[in-house]
Amino acid sequence: MATLKDVAKKAGVSIATVSCALNDSDKVKGDTKEKILRAAKELNYTPNKMARSLKKRKTETIGLFLSDLGGPFYSELIRGVQDTVMMNGYDMIVCSTYGGEKSTGYSFLKERGVDGAIILSSDITNEMLRAVSKSDLPLVLLDREFTLDNIHNVLINNRKGAYEVTKHLIEQGYKKIGCVMGPVDSYDGNERYKGYTDAMKEAGMTIETGLSVRGGFTEEGGYQATRIMIASHDVDAVFCANDEMAIGAIKAIEEKGWSVPKNIAVAGFDDIVLASYIRPSLTTVSHPKFEWGAAAAQLLFQSLNDENINGGTIMFPTELVHREST
Repeated sequence: MATLKDVAKKAGVSIATVSCALNDSDKVKGDTKEKILRAAKELNYTPNKMARSLKKRKTETIGLFLSDLGGPFYSELIRGVQDTVMMNGYDMIVCSTYGGEKSTGYSFLKERGVDGAIILSSDITNEMLRAVSKSDLPLVLLDREFTLDNIHNVLINNRKGAYEVTKHLIEQGYKKIGCVMGPVDSYDGNERYKGYTDAMKEAGMTIETGLSVRGGFTEEGGYQATRIMIASHDVDAVFCANDEMAIGAIKAIEEKGWSVPKNIAVAGFDDIVLASYIRPSLTTVSHPKFEWGAAAAQLLFQSLNDENINGGTIMFPTELVHREST
């Protein structure tokens, strides 16, 4: 692999001159710069990005930090971030934050392994965010409202989306509507539960003890929570705080020998790709996942370019998608 020294020797100049030319410095002009660029091209010289980052104290890398690297939800979000990052000439890494302070993801944040970070993870607490933000690292949060100068919030209108899908179930004539909630520390899950209770209270319907059961935002979590619910309560509809749990709920209902929606209707949230392919197809709440990720990345680059240095909040709308499961 060619080095700066090799390029300098071929062009007949000093290493310092080559470095200035390749960094587009005004100190090197005309024929000399052209000669250096030609020599670098002929030698297939590739700059050492790691060394350059140490010198500039920049990594030219954006980090996307997620609590879970599996599941079908993240693909469009990741693509939205990735496309924007690539258009700005940066690299991207995706890190797990499982384990909180002990995770690889948090180490990257704390040690400034990236120039900016997008976070969708309750494993990174507000206290951890305060510690990281003291280094002026621009952050975009996708899962909570948290106000600091260099922190932006790009959120989904979870509460309204959950309200609308629960209201839809009520308007369909369902009387006993259960809710499979997300984990207790999930901002999204808690906002969606608030939307469910908003619609139920507005309709004058009782939220019975035992009709709200927590799941783990996974198919297995929805399956187990629904089994518990229908074993002890008479329900005719279930709203699940995400689609994976809704798919698990359908499995639990059908295992009991019942059918969806004839015996119990099921609705979810997120409109993952599988939602339209399972049978019955899933009534759910859609939101623009690609645009969500793209907007988060764009805010980071505005901060890096000093175009938007103060934190703020962007709220994306949701849309009810009515399918066969209700």
